[in-house]
Amino acid sequence: MRILGVIVLLGLILIAFLVAFALPGLRAEPTDVPVALVAPDAVAAQLEAAAEDAAPGAIAWTSAEDLSEALRMIREREVVGALAVGADGLTALAPSAAGPTIAALVTETSQRIGDAAGLPVTVTDPLPFTEDDPRGIGLSAGALPIALGGWIAAVGIIATVRGSSRRVIAALGFAVLGGAAMVAVLRFWLGTFDAHYPALAAAGMLGIAATSLLVLGLQRLLKGLGITIAALILILLGNPLSGLTTPRELLPVPWGDIGQFLPPGATGALLRNVGFFDAATAWGPALVLAGWALIGVCAYALGGVRERRAAAALTGAFGEMPAKAG
Repeated sequence: MRILGVIVLLGLILIAFLVAFALPGLRAEPTDVPVALVAPDAVAAQLEAAAEDAAPGAIAWTSAEDLSEALRMIREREVVGALAVGADGLTALAPSAAGPTIAALVTETSQRIGDAAGLPVTVTDPLPFTEDDPRGIGLSAGALPIALGGWIAAVGIIATVRGSSRRVIAALGFAVLGGAAMVAVLRFWLGTFDAHYPALAAAGMLGIAATSLLVLGLQRLLKGLGITIAALILILLGNPLSGLTTPRELLPVPWGDIGQFLPPGATGALLRNVGFFDAATAWGPALVLAGWALIGVCAYALGGVRERRAAAALTGAFGEMPAKAG
């Protein structure tokens, strides 16, 4: 019966992994995607109504005075794109750096509105990916290994390094070396980024440090259960909800926002903000990663306290035992 129970439990875990990875993509649809609109009030109302008829609830409009303000809002991550009505028709700002799927949504929305209003449409990309990686494959494929690299490092450190302080030093050392090396591959080999290497490397280091310290801390405090909890946070939830493969704006509410508070999502957001948005709002995901690192450190310290108490109790128990007669 015990073997049967283990088999059933493993089967349920496997199903949970399948659902966690497949469901976000299957249920992905735009809901309240923030887009700026530059148009007179009367015209804006007509355009918003046309967009609502074409895709109910897909767009959450934000008014902007002109294209310059709209571009500022895009760079500061307040919106993911913009539409502007001018003498030449409808201009759409669809930044691919916000994500190819999001750029396609802004473009499609502008085409639908243009067709409904009888306006010619011009689509521009104010924040493109690099020429070497025009679709940003390196960002989506590279951010997750950086975030999960801390998991791999922590498991390896637990298996091979003895001593509590040595494990922390090893984790931090790997974060520095691994973050610098993996971002260097994205920057100088794959060409995903074309600038800001020191800041990008720091972002990679922080992502790896957060995950490795979290795994080390949970394992020391909760042993095997801690490893399981870390897997749930980083892999079962963090990976599919990261917003890297499926943009967070398309994930079911509120899962897209929740994913940004998990290490993989925060790491991807930090790399995207530093690499393409001049570090606008980078403090948000940086604080999230710092928070996970702090949780790991606190858990590690609490685990050390528990170990010392257990050792003291064991020493006291043996010390109270009567000595055997010679």
